[in-house]
Amino acid sequence: MTRAMGAAMRRIHVGNALSAFGLGFTVPYLYVYVAQVRGLGAMTAGLVLAVFAVAALIVLPFAGRAIVRRGPLPVLLAALVTAALGALSLGLAGNAAAVLLSAGALGAGQAVMQPALATMIVDCSTAETRSRAFAMQFFLQNLGLGVGGLIGGHLVDATRVSSFTLLFAIEAAMFLLLVVVMATVRMPHSPRIGDAPAASGKGSWKRLLGNRAMVQLCVLGFVLFFACYGQFESGLAAYGVEAAGISTSALGTALAANTMMIVVAQFAVLKFVERRRRSRVIAGVGLIWAVAWLAAGYAGLGHGSQEMATAAFVSTYALFGLGEAMLSPTVAPLVADLAPEGMAGQYNSAFALVKQLALAVGPAVGGPLGASLHAPYVVTFLLFSLGITVLALRLGRRLTVAQDQPWAAARTSRVVARGGAPTESVTA
Repeated sequence: MTRAMGAAMRRIHVGNALSAFGLGFTVPYLYVYVAQVRGLGAMTAGLVLAVFAVAALIVLPFAGRAIVRRGPLPVLLAALVTAALGALSLGLAGNAAAVLLSAGALGAGQAVMQPALATMIVDCSTAETRSRAFAMQFFLQNLGLGVGGLIGGHLVDATRVSSFTLLFAIEAAMFLLLVVVMATVRMPHSPRIGDAPAASGKGSWKRLLGNRAMVQLCVLGFVLFFACYGQFESGLAAYGVEAAGISTSALGTALAANTMMIVVAQFAVLKFVERRRRSRVIAGVGLIWAVAWLAAGYAGLGHGSQEMATAAFVSTYALFGLGEAMLSPTVAPLVADLAPEGMAGQYNSAFALVKQLALAVGPAVGGPLGASLHAPYVVTFLLFSLGITVLALRLGRRLTVAQDQPWAAARTSRVVARGGAPTESVTA
C-alpha cells in the first residue's frame, strides 16, 4: 500500500465512524419519535421503516452504475448531502407525508453510502490488506453506532419534540462533516467504465449475473442477512419476549452483548480468519449461528429458571456477534475480488441490494413466527444456519485460489517474483 493509499484509507475510516456515529443518534429512537412524539401512530412508524427499505431497493441498482462511471467519491458526496437533508427535514416534519418523504431521502442516502464507501476501501487497499481494512470498517461502524446511541439516549426526552429535533440535527451535521472530510480524500486512479472501450460499459448487470460465483455469493448473502440481521430487532426479539419471558432491559443487554462481542473480538478473530479459506470461514459462521439458535431454543423452550433463560438468550446475541466479526473481513473482500477490474462499484451495489432485500423480508417472515410459533421459528432458522454452511462449502469449489485464499496467492506471487518455483496452494 502506498502512502497516498494509506492517507486516503485513514480518511475513509474516519468517514465510516462519523456516519455510524450520526446514525446511532436516531436509529434506536425512530419508531418512538414517529409513533409517539409526533403522534402519528404505529402504522405510520411502520411505514417509515418500510420506506427506508423501499428507497434502498430503488436507488441501489442505479448507484452501482454511477459508481462505475463516475467513481465512488462523487457518488458518496451526493449521498451524504441527500441523507443530511433527509435527516434534518425528518427532525422538523410534523405530518405523515413530510415524515415519509424525509425518510425516503434519508434511506436513499444511507443505502448509497454503503457500496460507495466499500468501493473506496477496495480502491485504497491491496489483496493482502483488504481483509484488515474491512474488519476496521466494521469495528468502527459498531463502535460509532454504540457511542452515538449511548449519547443520544441521554439527550432524548420523549416529552419534548425539540430533543428529537436536536438528535436529527446532530445526525445531519455528522453527514455534512463527513462531506468535508471526504472532499479532502485523494483517491488513487482505478479503472472506470469510461476508461474502457464503449462496449464494456453495456450489459454490466448481465455480466454480473453471468458470474456464477457471484450469483452463488449473493444467494449465500441473502441467507446470511435473512437468518441473522433480519431477526435481531424483529423475530428474535419477539421470540425472546413471548417465549422466553425476556424483559426489555434484558433485551437491551443482549443487544449490548452483540456489540461488545464485535468490538472486543474483531481483531483477535481477524488473526485467525485472514489465514483461512474464506469459504470455510463462512461455513464456520453457519455452525456458530446454529449453536446460537440452539441457545435461543433452550431460552424459550427449555424448562430452566428465568435466569438461565436470560443467560441463554444473551448468549445467542453474543454468538451472532462472533459470527459477524468473522464475516466482516471475509465477505466484503470476497465481493471485491470477484469483481472484474473497474466493476467493484457494481458488485458492491448488487450485494448491498441483496442485503436490503433480506432485511426487508426477514422481519416480515420472522416477526409473526417468533411471536406465535416458537418451536417452528427456532427450527426454521437453525436449518437456515446449517444451510449457510452448505452454501459456503459449495461456493468454495467455484472460487480460485486468489479469491478463496488471497494470502496463499500473494505468497506464491512473491516466490515467483523472486525467481523461485510456485508453491502449492495451502488449505486451512
